[in-house]
Amino acid sequence: MDRPLVMRPRAAADLPALVDLVGEQQPQSRYPYRWPLPFPVEDFLVRPGEIETWVAEDDEGLLGHVSLTRADVDEHAAAWSQGTGRPAGELAVVSVLVVASRARRRGIGRALIGEAVARSRALDLQPVLDVVPVNDAALAMYRGLGWVELSRARASWQPGDAPDLVLMTLPG
Repeated sequence: MDRPLVMRPRAAADLPALVDLVGEQQPQSRYPYRWPLPFPVEDFLVRPGEIETWVAEDDEGLLGHVSLTRADVDEHAAAWSQGTGRPAGELAVVSVLVVASRARRRGIGRALIGEAVARSRALDLQPVLDVVPVNDAALAMYRGLGWVELSRARASWQPGDAPDLVLMTLPG
């Protein structure tokens, strides 16, 4: 790797490569849980209520993605609000965290989450997230970074056999 890891805002031109990245990493991460998606992958990546989005890249191309979205447009807003004691308008959802399989275990997921959390804090927003507890490594990473479970919930998009989502926040 000649160029160090670069974090930058996602551009529209990144979407085709990100669509490929989501499909490539899904069998290993099981994210998104519902696969294939019943809608275009671009709609999974580009969310309503986006505050900011980032990609990680090096000289070999895109390695990962994360979004920060408004919680007040999310179906779990009330649960996060109750768990954090803050109104939904003061919460930001860390979402759509994907890392290319070839880039796993290099700290890229942590770096992307760090970027989203730092921006959330700069905006005086409490970071929250949800995770389907089928990827033990992802759940362990969140917990290792200090995220705590607030509650569990069902999502409207979840198939009947899916485990409840773990709703989390990062205190501080």
